[in-house]
Amino acid sequence: MKKNLLIIFIFTALINNAMQKEEFPQAQITNGLIHARLYLPDSNKGYYRGTRFDWSGVVASLEFKGHNYFGQWFEKYSPTIHDAITGPVDDFTPVGYNEARPGESFLKIGIGIISKPDENPYTFSKTYEILNSGKWKVKLKPDQAQFIQILNDKEYSYEYEKKVQLIKDKPVLVLTHTFKNRGKRRIETLVYNHNFFVINNQPTGPGFSVKFPFNLNGIFSDGADISEIQNNRIIFRRELAKGETIFCNSLQGFSDSSKDYDIRIENHKTGAGVRITCDRPLSKMVFWSCPTTLCPEPYIQIKAEPGQEFSWKISYEFYSIGKPE
Repeated sequence: MKKNLLIIFIFTALINNAMQKEEFPQAQITNGLIHARLYLPDSNKGYYRGTRFDWSGVVASLEFKGHNYFGQWFEKYSPTIHDAITGPVDDFTPVGYNEARPGESFLKIGIGIISKPDENPYTFSKTYEILNSGKWKVKLKPDQAQFIQILNDKEYSYEYEKKVQLIKDKPVLVLTHTFKNRGKRRIETLVYNHNFFVINNQPTGPGFSVKFPFNLNGIFSDGADISEIQNNRIIFRRELAKGETIFCNSLQGFSDSSKDYDIRIENHKTGAGVRITCDRPLSKMVFWSCPTTLCPEPYIQIKAEPGQEFSWKISYEFYSIGKPE
């Protein structure tokens, strides 16, 4: 098993090196404690041009005290593959898909106006035709990157801003989102951050723990023999083999307080930890993992009437923990 995982990591590292030579639009930010590299949105040359995830704020790598928290976790790459993406990235559920007829359009925030090809249900793994991706602006400072998407269309119009900021003198990354509905229709959706953690290239397994501030309830539809819930933690009995996944579509136990959006991931083998908090309450909690990445997926609800604004902030506090003797 360990030999197979080593092959996977070597293979993905080779692909990653090759892709860096393609010179995708990117930028680096630092506050002296954290060093991060970001891919920038670009409809022609961008690293990610798929129709699932928000194009802004894609973190290629983030280093703190010798630990790297994000990186490539997949084997096959193309800019339009739905999950060929890295870092803490947002996925907004589609707006207007069920209402639209084939040949009409629907909305994905952070991507744009997309064509509905047929009567089949929306599938996140499918690549759809983008009709209008709006205009992207990027403003860079040494410790932050600000992404602004302005979309004007007959059905939906908005201004969406995401700021990726490293806090001065603190090991903290903050994602500040602001969504302004500039159109004539209500925009209501869910958004979750997929959190593709690749911590020191460690395989998902007993070295990791995932902790919440509430006792968990849930059933793993995949990987029930590999992982388990112990009160407020998810733990792993063994390392995942290639092709194995862990999945729970609905972890329960949280309240309607934003204090329950508080997730800690720790790797006791390398001593790396991260705490994720948000100023909005959870509406749903999903967990997914494969051998090369570990992903708590917290959802929040977004609703903006015409002329209204909705904002939320997600913080990542990175820290070190003692290694077992």
